[in-house]
Amino acid sequence: MAKIKANILYRENFRIAIDSIKSNRLRTVLTILIIAFGIMALVGILTAIDSIKSSLNSNFTSLGANTFRITSWKMMGHQPGEDRTEFKDIDYREAISFKHRYEFPATVSISTRASSIATAKYLSKKTNPNIAVFGIDENYFVVSGYEVEKGRNFSPLEVQQGTYSIVIGQELVNNLFGKKVDPIGRFMMLGGSRYKVVGTIKSKGSSMGGSGDKICFIPLMNARQNYAEGAQSFTINVIPLKPALLDISISEAEGIFRMVRRLKLNESNNFEISKSDSLANMLMENISYVTIAATLIGIITLLGASIGLMNIMLVSVTERTKEIGTRKALGANSSVIKQQFLFEAIFIGQLGGVFGIIFGIIAGNLISLLTDGPFVIPWIWILFGVVLCFIVGLVSGLIPAIKASRLDPINALRHE
Repeated sequence: MAKIKANILYRENFRIAIDSIKSNRLRTVLTILIIAFGIMALVGILTAIDSIKSSLNSNFTSLGANTFRITSWKMMGHQPGEDRTEFKDIDYREAISFKHRYEFPATVSISTRASSIATAKYLSKKTNPNIAVFGIDENYFVVSGYEVEKGRNFSPLEVQQGTYSIVIGQELVNNLFGKKVDPIGRFMMLGGSRYKVVGTIKSKGSSMGGSGDKICFIPLMNARQNYAEGAQSFTINVIPLKPALLDISISEAEGIFRMVRRLKLNESNNFEISKSDSLANMLMENISYVTIAATLIGIITLLGASIGLMNIMLVSVTERTKEIGTRKALGANSSVIKQQFLFEAIFIGQLGGVFGIIFGIIAGNLISLLTDGPFVIPWIWILFGVVLCFIVGLVSGLIPAIKASRLDPINALRHE
């Protein structure tokens, strides 16, 4: 019987709370919007960050798992107090010498960026001068994460002889050949030379404002012959046959390349060895700071919203003093009155949270479109937002509810 009576009181309090919210629509809507904007800022930024993280993971995973590269530039930048050794370009002789001397069970590839402003042409169709051209060997596709979709890879003989063969990305396939023409076996112009298309690579899509498909590959020796202007620097990519041996293979590679460069024991490395996930980890670390900042911004906004909600509830207590006195005169005790005002505050907080979460997901995913990130629904942050709004409603409504519950019924009934 007591349980049934309690349920009736809960329903009645909830109905009164809803009626009170409806009777003060303007104040309620403004409060809901304040809370919604706080949650939208929090959920929106964190949704965008989750989407960017997912995009980074997929893109850097596609670079080739469990690989490392030897380059002539420092990816991570200099740390405070670090010896600023002058890095030297890796020339062809050094790259070939390393490949021959590195006997660790691994696949080694040599490549170079021949150009970033090349123009490709087929018949009357021509691209803008923004095509990336890479000179590669026969092992490059194994270590880089690119996959041949149609046709074939270069043979070791083609690489050594520098034949005029080419493997092209999907953007070149679409722009130059279209859907009706099979590019395999066709001849196209790259720069001032005529190349035979022997393969196409699978689409990687665009990422971080660039395109992974606006690219083509030519044999390494051909790149040395046709794109030799300026000093060419080569990159060495290595993938151990057993992923568990990655760290050991890096140590072995460092020792051999130091011998190739004839560095003394007391001399620092003038080259960089980096794992395939090094840049991704650096970006993730930086994004974590953005996540903390976004969370703080959202919480501060919600703190302002909670103060606004508390103020509105206090005004509501003052305006409804006579109503509270009437309810107390009819038998409502302090806990029932307190419950009614808490219901109101929590309900307003949850409404603000629902709208804020919806707007936040939409805003966050719109931002992620700029980085070609996937659509993300951040369930953890949604749950965090709901709990946060409940706490905001509870804290904001507690003081007004206590004030209302302590009103003297006689004085309340006399209030004008």
